[in-house]
Amino acid sequence: MSDLKHRINEDVKTAMRSKEKQRLAALRLITASIKQREVDERIKLDDAQVMAVLDKMAKQHRDSIEQYTKADRRDLIDKEQFELDIILSYLPKPLDSAEISAMVDGIITATGAASMRDMGKVMGQLKPALQGRADMGKVSALVKARLST
Repeated sequence: MSDLKHRINEDVKTAMRSKEKQRLAALRLITASIKQREVDERIKLDDAQVMAVLDKMAKQHRDSIEQYTKADRRDLIDKEQFELDIILSYLPKPLDSAEISAMVDGIITATGAASMRDMGKVMGQLKPALQGRADMGKVSALVKARLST
């Protein structure tokens, strides 16, 4: 079992013992998503794959918060934000834009990328390094901008 998955399972047990219902519900949501992916793909997830699941969940929660904000639903915003905070507690600290930019420049230089045709090669190396630490949509836009100049 991966370290991250083990840590989440231990936190579920702790939340049960301390009767933290809201935290327990959020942790069960996380474990259900992990198990769903394992069942769908018939594999045991390693830490990188668990982080990918958590990253996807975080993005979904951010989108939900945005939608609930437009609908002025404070109760649902608070619930989603609580769950998002728990999800983010398992992901590595996000990188700031300067660190992401430096990483993009380094990979472009290392791969010798010169045009948009090399975008897949650059993103292929960036994705594992930035998974859970940056919004990959924004990283992709940054790489496009760098390669199109």
